[in-house]
Amino acid sequence: MSRLGSPAELAARRDELAPAAGRKRVLVCSTGCLAAGAQDVETAFREQIAEAGLEEEVEVVATGCHGLCAMAPVAVIEPHDVVYGRLREKFVPDVVSRTVQDGEVVDRLCYGRDPAMAKARDIPFYGHQSKRVLRNVGRVDPQRIEDAIGRGVYGAAAAALSEMQPDEVVEEVTASAIRGRGGGGFPTGRKWQICKRFAADDRYLICNADEGDPGAFMDRALLEGDPHNVIEGMLIAAFAIEATKGFIYVRAEYPIAVRHIRRAIGEAREWGLLGEDILGSGFSLDIEVREGAGAFVCGEETAMIASLEGQRGIARPKPPYPAARGYLGQPTVINNVETFANIPLIIADGGAAFAERGTEGSKGTKIFALAGQVKNTGLVEVPMGATIRDIVFGVGGGLPGKHEFKAVQMGGPSGGCVPAAHLDLPIDYDSLREVGAIMGSGGMIVMDESTCIVDIARYFITFCASESCGLCAPCRLGTVRLQEILDRICEGQGTLADLDRLEELGGVVRRASLCGLGQTAPNPVLSTLRHFRDEYLAHVVEGTCPAGVCKALTEPEPAAVGGEA
Repeated sequence: MSRLGSPAELAARRDELAPAAGRKRVLVCSTGCLAAGAQDVETAFREQIAEAGLEEEVEVVATGCHGLCAMAPVAVIEPHDVVYGRLREKFVPDVVSRTVQDGEVVDRLCYGRDPAMAKARDIPFYGHQSKRVLRNVGRVDPQRIEDAIGRGVYGAAAAALSEMQPDEVVEEVTASAIRGRGGGGFPTGRKWQICKRFAADDRYLICNADEGDPGAFMDRALLEGDPHNVIEGMLIAAFAIEATKGFIYVRAEYPIAVRHIRRAIGEAREWGLLGEDILGSGFSLDIEVREGAGAFVCGEETAMIASLEGQRGIARPKPPYPAARGYLGQPTVINNVETFANIPLIIADGGAAFAERGTEGSKGTKIFALAGQVKNTGLVEVPMGATIRDIVFGVGGGLPGKHEFKAVQMGGPSGGCVPAAHLDLPIDYDSLREVGAIMGSGGMIVMDESTCIVDIARYFITFCASESCGLCAPCRLGTVRLQEILDRICEGQGTLADLDRLEELGGVVRRASLCGLGQTAPNPVLSTLRHFRDEYLAHVVEGTCPAGVCKALTEPEPAAVGGEA
């Protein structure tokens, strides 16, 4: 493949590679579904199609996540758009002969075993979503740049490089009002503007893929399933802030994501979409992948910069902010994977069109990792402003057992528990903050009445305490003290005074900690105290755990031996 030298050459290749109408493909999730046997299913499809002599007319594609993780392994059969779940090798011959060849539906493999919900549009999990950032995930081979280009990836970057000035790109992103999807919610356009105010020998761009929240896999899914879209977003951002060097900081625990993004960067270089004089524009950019060692604190931007510079990953005081003085002391923009994945949409449609979706203060769509006590666990994309009820009971299909909905943990270990009273709360950055939670990167853990809220608070504060970098005393010591108090309460040794101590100490840690990890670490404790104080009182006053989880408060006293009971 010769390098593309202009936007016109890219457009010509896109037309050549565009998906043909009616093409037959079997799209097998080969990322998250691997744990459920997807590799064997993919192999079985290839063998069965070869045995039937269909190699020339049917393509088997190893894709990224289809989203419906509760039915793993999942495959989609095109052009019928039939979704099959819980696949096994033994089902493959039936799928090939009946669905791939004849267009018939295999009832027992459909969602709910209901043939009326064979197609994606008829399955509630998909029907309640608005897939924009995830539009290509599960539909392209993430290891073939041809698939990405055929679906229009890099078209927005070509337009930006050939038709716009860097400041015009910043203006469009500012007009979109997109806020950083990594959790802080800072306006992306404003961050880029700040970076450009400072004269510099170099400017740098960093993609934050250090996704460390338990149960969260939004960034991982984007890098695994549509890496070229992320690269395109970075290319546009680098052009806008006039940076020529970019980094993707991704945790080493994501081996598939690391492999796919490295391959995608190599392909982009070969095609002339990274490197020198991209598409004849005169602009140059190279991107390097750096693997993090798994420290949760390195998701904080100054700790990440320290790690990139070869130092210990600890936060530093701000200001100065990285946009003013970041990597190697130069102005640096750090955005989350999902933020970059939104940028091509903004440039393609315009900032004003992007801002039409969402709420007044939170625009566009948001990806969530839906987990816990809900029927349809998986990857979800909905417009900002969708309610918790929309996601849990619409997309998620409700709770699987006999227990009622109790709460949802929003925003990971630094987030907060939102109770049933707020099921109809429109989800955006500001509304969640009002109820003591945060958007975070998008983790949503659904809990039913069998969950002990005090134990959940203890779990998350224990995580934050273990992940503290230890630099500042409020976080280093305060999170441990919070954990010790919760331990006492769960062991039946808590007092009413402990509840006051939790609130007072949580406030101190929140106000006095150096970085975002410490500042948000008390959120699970403070939000559960706010919304579930009666459950704390049951532990310390009545000596019971309403959910029956805390063993010290549920196990009967041992019978007396030798003497009166």
